[in-house]
Amino acid sequence: MRTIDDRIVHELNTTIPTASFVGKIDAGQTCKELYQSLMDAHTSRERIIKNCIAQTSSVVKTLREEREKAQDDVALLKQLRKEQTKLKLMQSELNVEEVVNDRSWKVFNERCRIHYKPPKSQ
Repeated sequence: MRTIDDRIVHELNTTIPTASFVGKIDAGQTCKELYQSLMDAHTSRERIIKNCIAQTSSVVKTLREEREKAQDDVALLKQLRKEQTKLKLMQSELNVEEVVNDRSWKVFNERCRIHYKPPKSQ
């Protein structure tokens, strides 16, 4: 899922020309395409993670309600704890996603700032 972020430095090194090759490659277009790829990947991953969080939160809520009715059910308690752990992991994944995104945008901006100016939405 994070292939583009994992390979951004390599991608920039192989697609953005050095000073001696500036005329042979349209760096502005390359940076624009990379910008769009990053935006799409980041938006997609965030949407997927948030969707998983919403689904797991719903399961946790349901299990909590069931737990209120059956306080002695050990299996239900184990399932609730398992789902709560899963929810915490997914929430921490959003923090990881933010760090990965920040790193990618920093590298992108360092290499593409003279070739492409992204819209102000980022």
